[in-house]
Amino acid sequence: MLGRSFTRARDWARGVRRDVRALWIAARDCRTPWYAKLLAAAIVAYALSPIDLIPDFVPVLGYLDDLILLPLGILLAVRLVPKPLMQEYRAAAARLEDRRASKAGLAVIVAIWLCAAGLALWWLTPSLINARPPR
Repeated sequence: MLGRSFTRARDWARGVRRDVRALWIAARDCRTPWYAKLLAAAIVAYALSPIDLIPDFVPVLGYLDDLILLPLGILLAVRLVPKPLMQEYRAAAARLEDRRASKAGLAVIVAIWLCAAGLALWWLTPSLINARPPR
């Protein structure tokens, strides 16, 4: 019983992840109606954003947007995209999921973060060295 529920939940989560990728593709395709593009772009941005409508530290309500509002938004956006197009976007999203992560892409992202950290340290260091203790 528990194993079957876990499998269903895992499959559902994979479907949500695939649909978010499909909506990202839909938001960039010129064949998608403008209103579906707008909602798809907003849903994908919200799904990928670290900022939530209701912060997660708020008891119970904090996870409400992640568990209820986001899947409902995805469902609405999927229904606004014409079915033949959505099937095509889902197939493209499944192909993207099969691709391996790029090590070069990872190296670029890590290099950007290291440069940003180095610049922040360089910017803060003179003020820390020249700071005088209060008398």
